Amino acid sequence: MLERHELDAFLTLAEELHFGRTAERLHLSTTRVSQTIAKLERRVGVPLFNRTSRRVELTAVGRQLEEELRPAWIQIAAAFGRAVDAGRGLTGTLRVAFVGAASGQLLAGAAELFCGREPGCEVRLREAQMADVFPWLRDGEVDIALTHHPVDEPGLVSGPVLVREARMLAVPSGHPFARRESLSLEDLARVRLLRLPENVPDSLQRNCTPRATPAGRPIEHGPATATFNEMLTLIGAGQGAFTVGAQVRRYYARPDVAYVPISDAPPLEWALQWRADATTARIRTFNESALMLVGGPT
Repeated sequence: MLERHELDAFLTLAEELHFGRTAERLHLSTTRVSQTIAKLERRVGVPLFNRTSRRVELTAVGRQLEEELRPAWIQIAAAFGRAVDAGRGLTGTLRVAFVGAASGQLLAGAAELFCGREPGCEVRLREAQMADVFPWLRDGEVDIALTHHPVDEPGLVSGPVLVREARMLAVPSGHPFARRESLSLEDLARVRLLRLPENVPDSLQRNCTPRATPAGRPIEHGPATATFNEMLTLIGAGQGAFTVGAQVRRYYARPDVAYVPISDAPPLEWALQWRADATTARIRTFNESALMLVGGPT
């Protein structure tokens, strides 16, 4: 197997046909270039260059080796360059997933800022259902997604919290709670909470559908739902309730569903998630752009 420095020395000398110019291009001494070529020739078993006091030229074997190596070396160098560019965020496509209208609006604004900073990059926004996000991340179908925070999921990491919003309870419009100005977490013991899809991490299930109130009163759980609109439909049909963020009042106003503030609940937080083994400068820059858009956590 050839070493990279041997390939560099051979191909550069084959192009320059001059040890001094080759050494200058490679930032090496002439002696080092000569030693490298001599070592390579010993490994091949025949001279690769004819040397005289006036000129250097390829032998027949050297010319054949150069003709076969150079196209492959150009392809390798180009592939490596593309990988470096992608890692630095200079080029390439960033695939970003969102769930819901508010998330999509936020990420569209972040994408505009990001592309202004990295004009060589493209952002593709993809709407995901609640059941899609984490399989898409794990399978590499998307690079980054905006989800509830925190997420305790092996192999995934989170960016900074982008949004904090008041937590509310979505209930049927005919439910007694719909006439209340606010609720407490203890009131959750009096409703049946629907659940997120089964493949959502347990940390998010517990965050949105706790098993008990702060005082330890059990909370009844209802069926899992595949999409947010499915969940709202079930709520409107009187089959349960669910904790949501305040933005749903604007984006998901429905005559059959009421949204009631939970006065003592912690805020619902949103952050970008991605695979730890796929962190790139593109992802870091997109995080920065999203944080700039919201002016820091809100």
